[in-house]
Amino acid sequence: MASFQVMLFWMIISGTALGIVSQSAPFSRSSFPPDFVFGAASSSYQYEGAAFEGGKGQSIWDTYTHKFPEKIADKSNADVANDFYHRYKDDVKLLKYIGLDAFRFSIAWPRILPSGKLRGGVNKEGIAFYNNVTNELLANGITPFVTLFHWDLPQALEDEYRGFLSPLLIDDYLDFVDVCFKEFGDRIKYWITFNEPFTFISGGYDGGFIGNLAPGRCSPWGKCPQGDAATEPYVAAHHLLLSHAAAVKLYKDKYQAKQKGEIGISFVTHWFVPYSNSTADVEAAQRAIDFVYGWFIHPVVYGEYPKSMQSLVGSRLPKFTDEQTAMLKGSYDFMGLNYYTGNYAAHLAHHNGPSSSTADKMCNLTTEINGVPIGGPTGVPIFFSYPKGLHDLLVYTKKKYNDPKIYITENGMGDSNINVTASQSINDPQRIAFYNGHIHAVQTAIAEGVDVKGFIAWSFLDNFEWGSGYTQLFGLCYVDRKHGLKRIPKKSAEWFRRGLIKK
Repeated sequence: MASFQVMLFWMIISGTALGIVSQSAPFSRSSFPPDFVFGAASSSYQYEGAAFEGGKGQSIWDTYTHKFPEKIADKSNADVANDFYHRYKDDVKLLKYIGLDAFRFSIAWPRILPSGKLRGGVNKEGIAFYNNVTNELLANGITPFVTLFHWDLPQALEDEYRGFLSPLLIDDYLDFVDVCFKEFGDRIKYWITFNEPFTFISGGYDGGFIGNLAPGRCSPWGKCPQGDAATEPYVAAHHLLLSHAAAVKLYKDKYQAKQKGEIGISFVTHWFVPYSNSTADVEAAQRAIDFVYGWFIHPVVYGEYPKSMQSLVGSRLPKFTDEQTAMLKGSYDFMGLNYYTGNYAAHLAHHNGPSSSTADKMCNLTTEINGVPIGGPTGVPIFFSYPKGLHDLLVYTKKKYNDPKIYITENGMGDSNINVTASQSINDPQRIAFYNGHIHAVQTAIAEGVDVKGFIAWSFLDNFEWGSGYTQLFGLCYVDRKHGLKRIPKKSAEWFRRGLIKK
């Protein structure tokens, strides 16, 4: 990194010359542009339940939670989850009560194409369900933001050709999204091709610091009974990116002019702060961002992987053809950003142990310096409340990635659900403080010229949190699993409601 770039990056992460809006100021819709969207998010596997109803096929998460229950913190699954499949009408009423403008949900690929393939038939019950959800939202003045892939790959495709490890996945994904555009695109105007490619790839094919996720090719700490953490994450990510580009091209070529919607992709990253102001640590922080965020956003904007990845991964990193580069470059109308926490990054001269996509970035990540954490602790041990990181990420994205239109598609705080009563969960002042700080960070970024169009909280309801099961609660609304899955708005939901009232 050139010395000027080092200085610029350090200024961005240190907040030099930035006027941060006071986080103590009350949150109010009127403080944001009139067209700014506030919403809450969900995903099909985490919410719907009805895992074996309505003609749905099996997903890799259905398989994973049943085959390896010991890999879920409480040995649970999402067979029932929040039962959104049967309760969506009441949930939409609750969204409206809070005053939210938008609801982000995902369409389960195996609920539309149970075999994963178009030739296996389209499930009419699945089409009807998502039509009903969409229509209910619109009837209540709530805008749908729809994710086309939120990790629940049809198990049939994993069995047939190992899912994202095969280029065959691209055409099958394209058939799936074509059905979605055709069936729902007259009403759905915001499409997200993939949610958090990094988490899906790192957790499912490497383990890394995310933990083990379906399809479980590797577990953390380099134990890979099925896969190879040094190569498989890069291969799977490559096919995911090509699937994204193909879906965007299809939408733009075939549907966008008539349906007048927009299409993008949701990335996730922590914000990485240099452990010190040394050049080595500043460069380590940049590598950390490149290997988490840049891995996916850089190809979508520029048609190639970050230079640091090309250098450090070498021949294990697939290459895009000229045609693929052209299709990838600029393949978005908007960017979704999912942000939860920050890390310190220190230079690592060499690493011991097996090669992996996690180790390749050659840096050591920590959440504290001399015992002082980067932010306030939360109920998720690796997540700390660090609103400044969201502001800095937004400014960085504007400067490095051509000033895109951005929606915050996930941001939220998890509580522990271990030995905690319902009343304790519902009274959540820490979540209010978390959201207040992060919403003001967005407000500051907007004032500095970042084109942020909306803020979508994770999550609307407490839900199945992947490897954590039901031990962590991110919802604005509590789900009482001991009393018929009753929904109870938390204090944070009421706080949002007050802030969202139009003056």
